[in-house]
Amino acid sequence: MKSLNKKPVFKTYNPHQQFLLPPSLDELIPQRHPVRLVGSIIDEIDLDILSKQYKGGGTSSYHPRMLLKVLVYGYLSNIYSSRKLEAACKENIHFMFLSGMSYPDHHTINRFRSERLKHVLKEVFAQVVFLLNETGQIELKDIYTDGTKIEANANRYSFVWGKAIKTSQERIARQLEELWSYSQQVAKAERQQTPPDFNDTDPQKVRQTIESINQALRDKEVDPKVKQKLNYAAKNWPAKLEQYALQKEILGERNSYSKTDPDATFMRMKEDHMLNGQLKPGYNLQISTHKQFIVNYSIHQKPTDTTTLIPHLEAYKKMYGFHPQQLTADAGYGSHQNYQFLDKENIEAFVKYGSFAKEQQQTIANPIGHPDQLHYDAQGDCYFCPMGQKMDYIGTVTKVTATGFNQELSRYRAQNCSECPLHGPCHKQQGNRIMEVNQQLNRLKAMAREKLISPQGIAKRKQRCYDVEPVFGNIKQNKNFKRFMLRGCDKVEIEAGLLALAHNLKKWAA
Repeated sequence: MKSLNKKPVFKTYNPHQQFLLPPSLDELIPQRHPVRLVGSIIDEIDLDILSKQYKGGGTSSYHPRMLLKVLVYGYLSNIYSSRKLEAACKENIHFMFLSGMSYPDHHTINRFRSERLKHVLKEVFAQVVFLLNETGQIELKDIYTDGTKIEANANRYSFVWGKAIKTSQERIARQLEELWSYSQQVAKAERQQTPPDFNDTDPQKVRQTIESINQALRDKEVDPKVKQKLNYAAKNWPAKLEQYALQKEILGERNSYSKTDPDATFMRMKEDHMLNGQLKPGYNLQISTHKQFIVNYSIHQKPTDTTTLIPHLEAYKKMYGFHPQQLTADAGYGSHQNYQFLDKENIEAFVKYGSFAKEQQQTIANPIGHPDQLHYDAQGDCYFCPMGQKMDYIGTVTKVTATGFNQELSRYRAQNCSECPLHGPCHKQQGNRIMEVNQQLNRLKAMAREKLISPQGIAKRKQRCYDVEPVFGNIKQNKNFKRFMLRGCDKVEIEAGLLALAHNLKKWAA
């Protein structure tokens, strides 16, 4: 049979059809859509602290609750640009639903994000976390902590290095001393002047020294190259030293910063398109989680995680009024200062130290004479060297770490090393060997080891891998957030807070 030719039938299409009654945005959004949760949660929290950021008088302002909803849902939807958020409020029904058909421009959105949320967003974030805690979805007493580096909104090649500043200052001091010595040799028949402190890089004193050198060489036969260098020094060195002083003030305790974002520090990034781990300006983002919900976040300028734990936990206490009861973290946080802080605050810590993994694999090969290989007699407070000689306690010495933390090291001295056959492999000191041991750190590491190898510690270490680390994967890969939009620590911390809020609300909605 031949197939019958049938005329196709299309659904009615009339783009100019007018509605008898205008549609409601509420009807167009599914009941379980995340935008509804964002709206309902932000409606529930207290925003008085945010309202106080506004001064009375003048023209009316957009409601801060509406702007906060737009920003949080923007970060939830991977829309971070204020211009794109402005467009979304006019084109996207989800943003229209949250804004109540208001159309804030990008200047208003950006000003609200950069200025109004400063110093208040953490309190808003804490209220949402308390709601999660009250509904039984998280537990604030048990947290998992880790950090990641996120690139700053700064020029990758506008760097200032602390070592370069020091080298330049030393070069100027050395050349200034050479010029002074030359001037004293040329004017040796006249009264010799007291040499200044060449290591003093005060611009005014350097300027006076250069004037003294010029005065000593006046009406003398001077090498043209020296005269040229003196002219260059008088014209450039004082200004350069003023610049170096300002740069050192910006650096503080850091080793580098970016000229386009002075708060950003150059850090080695894993997510590098060149795959060579090059240094880029960035910030160290620290978070604490429970069941993959973020319960705390903080921004740090130093790349190492070791120095971030204490301020991160202090920020936790400031938000909630108490420290967590349990903390799990990787070996990047296992330092003497951190262990002592955790012990003092009665925080049960499951924090690895640097050599823990090798100890478990039994791959550590300590050299002969290493303190870990020597027998220690706790009752007599002495060690026995590889040859069985007694090493007596001779006192303590205090050393200060880069963070200003004081460590007390116990000193032990051997009795007769001159004719010992292991003198070379054991130590290379002249005379009897003196060994320094951090007994307090050893005690804290022993406590940490006991907790880590317990059944609870093993479970905690496994849980950490799929509790806190997937959150970073979600932020960087799913949300494609690999570079901050704003500049400066305060503004970057606001962005981190918006990311954390958006992450929690999206996970809550799911």
